[in-house]
Amino acid sequence: VTVSLTVKKRSHPEIYPLVLTTKTQEIFNCRIDEDITDEQPYKLINKEDIFEDLRNRAAVSDFHPVKKIVQEYPGNELLLVYDKDFKYGLNFYLIGTEEGKENYLNPPEVSEEQEEYKEYIPEDVYIYKPPVSKPWVSLGSEKEIEEESVTESTKQITYMISRKRSEFGAPIKFSDQNASSVKDAYIECTAYPDKNFTLKQLEKDVGMQVIPQIKDISTQTKWTYPKNATTQYYPREFSEEEKETLKQSKPLVDFLNNASISVEIALQQNEITNTFIDDWKHLAEEEGTFGDKTDTHLKEYQSFTDLQSPMEKMITCVSWHPTIYGLIAVSVAVRLSFEDRVHFSGKLLLQPSLILFWSFSDPIHPQLMLESPDDIFCFKFCPSDPNIIAGGCINGQIVMWDITAHADRIENIKAGGSRSKKATLKPMFLLEPESNKEAMYIRHCAVSSIENGHKRVITDIHWLSDTFEINRMGSVFENRSGICCQLVTCSADCTICFWDIRPQKPFTPQTTEKKKEESIEIPFDVPSTFLHLDLSWKPLTKLRLSKGETSLDHCPTKISLNEDHLLCKTQDKMLAQSKTAKAEEMNPYHNLESGVANLLKPIDDFCTKFFVGTEEGEVIYTDWKMERDPETGRFMPKKPVNLHTIHDGIVHTIQRSPFYDDIILTVGGWNVAIWKESVMTGPLLQSCCAPKRYTSGHWSLTRPGVFYIGREDGYIDIWDLLEKTHEPAQSQNICITMITCIKPWIFSPKQQFIAIADYYGTLHILEIPWTLSRPSTNEMTSINHYFEREVKHLEYVEQRKIIREQEKKEMEQEMAKKKVKIYQKSKEQMEAELKMDYESYLELEKTVLINLGLIKVTEKGSYLDVM
Repeated sequence: VTVSLTVKKRSHPEIYPLVLTTKTQEIFNCRIDEDITDEQPYKLINKEDIFEDLRNRAAVSDFHPVKKIVQEYPGNELLLVYDKDFKYGLNFYLIGTEEGKENYLNPPEVSEEQEEYKEYIPEDVYIYKPPVSKPWVSLGSEKEIEEESVTESTKQITYMISRKRSEFGAPIKFSDQNASSVKDAYIECTAYPDKNFTLKQLEKDVGMQVIPQIKDISTQTKWTYPKNATTQYYPREFSEEEKETLKQSKPLVDFLNNASISVEIALQQNEITNTFIDDWKHLAEEEGTFGDKTDTHLKEYQSFTDLQSPMEKMITCVSWHPTIYGLIAVSVAVRLSFEDRVHFSGKLLLQPSLILFWSFSDPIHPQLMLESPDDIFCFKFCPSDPNIIAGGCINGQIVMWDITAHADRIENIKAGGSRSKKATLKPMFLLEPESNKEAMYIRHCAVSSIENGHKRVITDIHWLSDTFEINRMGSVFENRSGICCQLVTCSADCTICFWDIRPQKPFTPQTTEKKKEESIEIPFDVPSTFLHLDLSWKPLTKLRLSKGETSLDHCPTKISLNEDHLLCKTQDKMLAQSKTAKAEEMNPYHNLESGVANLLKPIDDFCTKFFVGTEEGEVIYTDWKMERDPETGRFMPKKPVNLHTIHDGIVHTIQRSPFYDDIILTVGGWNVAIWKESVMTGPLLQSCCAPKRYTSGHWSLTRPGVFYIGREDGYIDIWDLLEKTHEPAQSQNICITMITCIKPWIFSPKQQFIAIADYYGTLHILEIPWTLSRPSTNEMTSINHYFEREVKHLEYVEQRKIIREQEKKEMEQEMAKKKVKIYQKSKEQMEAELKMDYESYLELEKTVLINLGLIKVTEKGSYLDVM
């Protein structure tokens, strides 16, 4: 076929075969069987129309291979002929000369002799013609070559080489090793589809062959899986006469009378009982459970945002009210760096620094607003009286509020289902129905002295327990007042301060003091509870955590005391309510001077040690009790009992477990650690580096093995030590920015909430699912066994370290002995060896000279020199 086509082409050089697609046929009106028929199998095409098509479609045009022929064509119209029998190999061909066009349109008359001679000429005769060099003519193939050619991509491949954070700064030793013998040296490079190098198959060659029609017939029935099948058809209906006859028939009436009773009973049962309930799911489930066991994610319950603030603020601290249900307090601060605060200091003075009280009854308007001199970064409710609040400012001052005058807005709401025998009263914070929605601004009643307090931001604040108090030397005594009267704070100025809200001396008023008090005008809305502290409050004692030999000090960020009553359990709430009821009858904070005169009774067996987290990621276990310096005689803070640098960033959380007094959770940098107070060798659990920094954390209030960790990317990691101890059990996205604070809260035995605050000032209230709030039967025992196993593991590791060090020392001693044996020789032995070496050298010299003929040996044995 190829030979015959070449012969035909050479016999007619003016013919150029073409392939015209359907679209091209429509453009030039040369559609087969419509515009072109057997009677007229050709079409005259204007030369300008072909140029227009080449300009529009360029290389896509079907006339692109004959572009040069069209340009060199002398006439205005070209003849396009439909090749029905594919005589020239394609469906169309173009005649490229005027002479060929005229010969086709007006064929010359051929004589009979020429026709007879033509019949005898075989068409398949191949006539060899030597190739003739011709200039190269571009037909558009160079564009396809450029498209298919491989060029270097501008996108470079990047590699990230990571290393364990624990190995940062460690010395590196390079050595050769066999990759097959070392497990860690094997690096698996898994294949994956790369979109940049995937090729899409545009054209495919398929070979087909025509075969007779085949039909498969089987005699046995094949079983197939059941599937729904529908068929649409016209129903067969009775005529109107047949319907009337059927309605009046007795069998139909009897059937309806008999079946109506059963149908009514079945419908009533479906309404009463849920037929689709999963009995296996509720099998052996305790009565009164809340939620679904399979649900493990936190559910969004409510959110609070301050829409009235003109500046962008973040939430720095969150605290649920100890006794009022549905009331939560948050402190907000302007999102500015230190340089920006100095630059906008004048503008910031015009903006109030607040603690907002949000209530579930009104998610839009804050109920109370506590004003402060500067932004608050930490605050705590007083355990003895929840109406008293202490907070730490960014400028280093401590602020006190008393909201006792606003306690009348609290209403008692009955709580408890019908199953409970006695309905308990739960105080709920609600606005009066007819009251306005404007929030109440409450001024602070006392601030500490600027000169004698902290110099930088206060990062943590705690109330000391009402069971003890300390003096200036850090010694522990029984509490004289019976209420919480002392606080402890830590600041970025590298100090830890203890404060006492009572007067330092017994109250003995004098005439001059009376005159001063009379001259001071107290605003009507500010209670006079802590008037004696305002602008004159000094710390009881100060501690500085020295680094030892250097003049620098540790910068504490969080502290955890041995008796932290703010991590109270659920049963402590009833005790707080009883204390509140007593405080309403007679507030003990109005007569603070009475407790100062009582005698102090020391407590000898009290543990004065506590944990401190620093900016450098260190966890320090130290003592607040002072000791006398033997050189100077002054009382100085004790050296830290233990110090570990576990975290690679600032410590954001250091908190004791609500179930174990000696288990502490610390969160900082990119990892989490759990400590035991009596174990000084290291943490019981240390997590690996997380993908994002951790910013906050909190223990679960009802499950001993669960704690929540907030990250800087808005995710919260939920750890469950019963399920996994090396990584979080699950992670959930809460917001799009950094989580700043986490505080869970128990509303009822069936329902728990967790408050999550973010960097953009939004407070998210989420409902904790059943699996994370309800502990298992033996969870307390299992977690306790886990901690005991980790303690034994640490002891074993320490013993192995001692054994390895001892073995290393023994090996070094043996090597030293070998060196001494080899190199330690007496002076006589060394001289004898040198003498023997010299004599052997002389003998060698003589032998060489004799062999060279320079020296001859005489008969007497002497040597003569030969000149």
